[in-house]
Amino acid sequence: MLDTVARSPDIDALMNDIGRKAKAAARPLGFASTEAKNKALNAMADAILANKDHILAENAKDLKDVAGTDMLASFVDRLTLTDKRIAEMAEGIRAIAALKDPVGELIAVWERPNGLKIERVRTPLGVIGVIFESRPNVTADAGALCLKAGNAVILRCGSDSRRSSHAIHACLVQGLKAAGLPEHAIQLVPTTDRAAVGAMLRGLDGAIDVIVPRGGKSLVARVQNEARVPVFAHLEGLCHIYVDASADLDMATEIVVNAKMRRTGICGAVETILVDSAAAKTHLRPLLEALAGAGCEIRGSAAVVQAMPGVKAATEEDWSTEYLDAIVSVAVVDGISGAIEHIQAYSSNHTEAVIADDPDVVQRFFTEVDSAILLHNASTQFADGGEFGMGAEIGIATGKMHARGPVGVEQLTSFKYRVHGTGQTRP
Repeated sequence: MLDTVARSPDIDALMNDIGRKAKAAARPLGFASTEAKNKALNAMADAILANKDHILAENAKDLKDVAGTDMLASFVDRLTLTDKRIAEMAEGIRAIAALKDPVGELIAVWERPNGLKIERVRTPLGVIGVIFESRPNVTADAGALCLKAGNAVILRCGSDSRRSSHAIHACLVQGLKAAGLPEHAIQLVPTTDRAAVGAMLRGLDGAIDVIVPRGGKSLVARVQNEARVPVFAHLEGLCHIYVDASADLDMATEIVVNAKMRRTGICGAVETILVDSAAAKTHLRPLLEALAGAGCEIRGSAAVVQAMPGVKAATEEDWSTEYLDAIVSVAVVDGISGAIEHIQAYSSNHTEAVIADDPDVVQRFFTEVDSAILLHNASTQFADGGEFGMGAEIGIATGKMHARGPVGVEQLTSFKYRVHGTGQTRP
């Protein structure tokens, strides 16, 4: 079916049909009961576990397709599914089911002097388009989150993960059917033709309310340049850690190694480490040795190169590069002021961390650094909706409109006003 659809001369017709089905499914989802949504979610988790062997077999085919290509090891890691990752996928869906239903939640209420009572309540966004690359788990995360928030979703995976994503999507449809919800509430675009992305960005004749891109810099740039519907921007994760002179060295060492090397290909992996000049003699060399010992290539400023032989000199490009690999850039800066100046110059406003015991340094970092996620004495790899207690995330929004940071069920809602009167007329 995939190959047949990919050769279809009329991608727009295919995609507009998907849009119509999604829009039709969105209406009943908007007022579906919490019980029905949770029943569907738990049935999805059961189906994923029951079909684990099939999902792994399809994933093995995807991995075979990219073997021998120039795909980065970090991207191969994103694509790879294991028993553990499938179990975590199912657990994530159950965690979403356990969350409070945001639809209909009373956000605020107040009364006017004329007696009008005004309520602001959460409502679904409608139809969400999610365009992603490499990560088959996004199929489950996005499908489950959108459902919980009462939205229909159209998923468009990359060609590298198409078999894995289709196997997971089939489990999600099983869950919808088990709960009596519209099976077109979660649709996966059945073509690898890139024209399908363009059709989604044009909004599918008004069917799509929001686009969420989840992928590399080129995909996100295309979405931002071409989209005719609102976008939850997820820019590159150019994350920084600042190690202050007041930082505990053992803690700092453990955090920076974890932040870089736990999983180098995720958007929360640190790409630049900034070390306080006042700590250069005590902290810099041990941090560099720990990173090098973990297999990380270091590219450093002049002070860093001088501190440790073998370190490659960083170029201007390094400070603005998301490596997504076992490479990190390191600079010595003039305290918290120097760190903030560097972050302001190069950050993608995704995630930054400060390692310090001085509360004034921490407060200044939290006040003056304007990124979606800020951490104190913790690894940047916690930049994840699941770690925030959201069950999962569709992505991490780095813009400032509507959603920012991990996009979970609350961020996938809008609101409306309900105004109660007792016969008031306006003079």
